[in-house]
Amino acid sequence: MRIGILQTGHAPDALRAEHGDYPDMFTRLLAGQGFDFVTHDVEAMEFPASPHDAGGWLITGSRHGVYEDHPFIPPLEGFIRAAVDAAVPVVGICFGHQIIARALGGQVEKFVGGWSVGACDYRIEGRPFRLNAWHQDQVIRPPDGAETIGSNDFCAHAALIYGDRAFSVQSHPEFDSGFIAGLMQTRGAGLVPDDLLDAARARLDLPTDSDAMAARIARFFTERR
Repeated sequence: MRIGILQTGHAPDALRAEHGDYPDMFTRLLAGQGFDFVTHDVEAMEFPASPHDAGGWLITGSRHGVYEDHPFIPPLEGFIRAAVDAAVPVVGICFGHQIIARALGGQVEKFVGGWSVGACDYRIEGRPFRLNAWHQDQVIRPPDGAETIGSNDFCAHAALIYGDRAFSVQSHPEFDSGFIAGLMQTRGAGLVPDDLLDAARARLDLPTDSDAMAARIARFFTERR
């Protein structure tokens, strides 16, 4: 099955030599699941011709806010709506989680409670998940037809499902602890409060459930429609 990666941002230049860019991380995350991948740099306005150009679509994270004025955001929202209407499965991660919600009528804001950084504990579909996070924006109000299936005390809508059409999570299963540590060095200082960075550093060695989330994403892509 071919998965189209809709790339909405890039990893920091200083981290790419060691960790790769976001499509590389998703290729590693979903390795062994029977997929091949094609990447479209939608941030650079490189869009697929049709939602049917792939068997499923995965929308990456980004440093941008979905409510910001960037040329790629309106056509990306239109593409999401077209894919959902065509029953081509869409998965969103962080920014991807937020842009799906916004494209379908939900509300996304810069969260007044601040940042979530590093390994965080969630309950998703009735089971505990520990996944890495890096965000301040949140889905505040999911769109009609979305079901909240994951949350914690900080993030009320940490995972959403839209029947068999879309599935999204606010966290970053594709980020390992080394990349989180690199983000704290390259993007965190002066942006994220020091106490949150210190707390995230103290949790860098905790195991995460990225493999379990990768399996869940794969099941969503391949389940019958």
